[in-house]
Amino acid sequence: MTDFEEQFPDLYRVAYRVAFRIVGQREEAEDVAQEALARALARWPKVHGHAAAWVARVSGNLAIGAWRRIARKTPPMPQPPPSTEALVIDRADLVRALRSISRRQREVVVLRYLADLPEDAVADAIGSSVGTVKQHASRGLAALRTPLADR
Repeated sequence: MTDFEEQFPDLYRVAYRVAFRIVGQREEAEDVAQEALARALARWPKVHGHAAAWVARVSGNLAIGAWRRIARKTPPMPQPPPSTEALVIDRADLVRALRSISRRQREVVVLRYLADLPEDAVADAIGSSVGTVKQHASRGLAALRTPLADR
């Protein structure tokens, strides 16, 4: 238990950062981070060796679910002027694009680019080689570029 308590501040930062990048709301990101860490504590004997990656993946999945709930409750926003629309990628578009790629590619993209984990940590978290992580990251980013570039 003390190992979890020592790692808690760093794990919370990872979970919050991933969640905030997806949902864009401080309170919702805090809720997601707390839930991810509660799940980590419940499974600590299994996840302590790769806790940061595990927490990032769980918080990413929870944040996508939270974003879906938020999107259902809020009315659609008016479209921004065309000049700024091209410069800003909407979170909704990012979530839709993430949902359009395979689960493994989404895990790698979230862990690697939203949680800012190094490739070897991502490989440990998903139980594969660094080469496989690079492959899924490359293919995932390529698949994300198509729907996001259409904006």
